[in-house]
Amino acid sequence: MRWDRGHESPDVIDRRGDRAPVNMGGMLALLPLLGRSRFGWIVILVIVVVALFGGLGGLFGGGETTGDRAAHGPVQNAKTADEKARFVGFVLDDTQQTWRTMLGSRYENAKLVLFTGATNTGCGYGRAATGPFYCPTDERVYIDLSFYDELERRLGAGGDFAQAYVIAHEIGHHVQNLLGTSDKVHDARRSAQTGAEGLSVRLELQADCYAGIWAHSSQNRGLLESGDLEEALGAAAAIGDDRLQKQATGTVQPESWTHGSSAQRARWFRRGYESGSMEACDTFGSGVL
Repeated sequence: MRWDRGHESPDVIDRRGDRAPVNMGGMLALLPLLGRSRFGWIVILVIVVVALFGGLGGLFGGGETTGDRAAHGPVQNAKTADEKARFVGFVLDDTQQTWRTMLGSRYENAKLVLFTGATNTGCGYGRAATGPFYCPTDERVYIDLSFYDELERRLGAGGDFAQAYVIAHEIGHHVQNLLGTSDKVHDARRSAQTGAEGLSVRLELQADCYAGIWAHSSQNRGLLESGDLEEALGAAAAIGDDRLQKQATGTVQPESWTHGSSAQRARWFRRGYESGSMEACDTFGSGVL
C-alpha cells in the first residue's frame, strides 16, 4: 500500500508504555475474605499501594502477565513501533476522509487509542488479548500493535493491507454507530442477536463490507499495490469464527458465532470493494450471508 511515512494523525491517542490500570474489581472481590482476617485490612492497604505504584497487575487481571508477554512475542524496537503507529494513523485518517466524503456532515471523526497490554475505555477494561475493538460509548478504536504480530505469525495473515483492513473494519463499526445501526442490533432481543444468521454476525459482516468500500476508494486513488487485495481477503478469512474455533478446539460451532465464517467475511469485504456502495452492504436484508 502506498502511504505517507511521515504522516502524523491528530486523531491518534498514544498510551503505549503507560502503566496498565489497576482492576479494582479483583481487589473488591477479596474484601469479604480479608475482612475476617486479623490482619485483613493491613493486607488490603498493602495490596492497593503496591498495585497503584508498580505491581501486582497480573494478580488481579490488570496489566501484562507473563502469559501475555509470551503471546505477544518480543517487544518491538521503537523505530518499528513508531512506523506502525504512523501507518495506523495514516489509514485511520484516510478511512475517515473517505467516509466524510460519503456521509458529509453526518460523519464525525473517531479517535484511535494505541495501548500496551491493557487500558481503560468507555466500555470498560480493555485488554490486548481481546484484539482491536471499537467502543461506541467514547467513539474510539483501541489497538495494541502487538496484534499485528499475532495476525501474521499465528494466523498467517501478513502484509500492510491486512493491517489496514483491521482499522477499516473498526471504523466501519463507527459508521454503524453514527447511523444508529449498532443501537438497533443491541436493542434487539437476545435470541435475534445470536447464532450464525443472527444480527451480531450481520453487524460484523457489514463492517467488513464497509472496510471494502474504503479499499474501493483506495484503489481508485492509486493507493493499492499488487497483492494488497489478497492480503485483506486473507486477513478477513484468517479471523473467521469457523477457522478460529477449529484452531482453538478442533470443532466448529456455528450457533456460537459472533463475526461470521472465513468465507463470509472475505465475501462481504469483496462485495464492498467491488461495488464501493453502501447499498451493497445490506447484510440485514440479505437472505444468504
